[in-house]
Amino acid sequence: MLNVACVMGRLTADPELRYTQGNTAVVRITLACNRPVRSGVEEQTDFIDVTAWGKTAEFVSRYFHKGQLVAVDGSIRTGSYTDKQGVKRKTFEIWANNVHFAEPKSSRSNNGDQGGYNDNDGYASRQDNAPATPYSGNTDSFQEIPTDDDLPF
Repeated sequence: MLNVACVMGRLTADPELRYTQGNTAVVRITLACNRPVRSGVEEQTDFIDVTAWGKTAEFVSRYFHKGQLVAVDGSIRTGSYTDKQGVKRKTFEIWANNVHFAEPKSSRSNNGDQGGYNDNDGYASRQDNAPATPYSGNTDSFQEIPTDDDLPF
């Protein structure tokens, strides 16, 4: 099974950090994401709810602000509830795995670094906009991958 979501949009409000009863950081944000424009159709915007947990939530609340362009990847979570009129409603949101700045540092008004945060790798900072350089270190410890039919897949 595959459940992957990747969106880029502008924050509709400043993130507000909260904590669960178990002292886990959580932040809920909404991204305004423009739909692709088709000929003869007026531009439309979707408002997508995103929840970030732990250190990712702390990172988002510290470095992001309303109007900023943000890229998020994560998974879609669904839920349901019954409203005050007794109508059953369904909810959809993205639980963020990674949250990144999606515009150059010069376009942002706060002092955040170019980069992003994800729970798996920690803070990933880019100090400039230069492309990554290829590895030029010692390759003596690398082993060649066999090319015969003995591969396990």
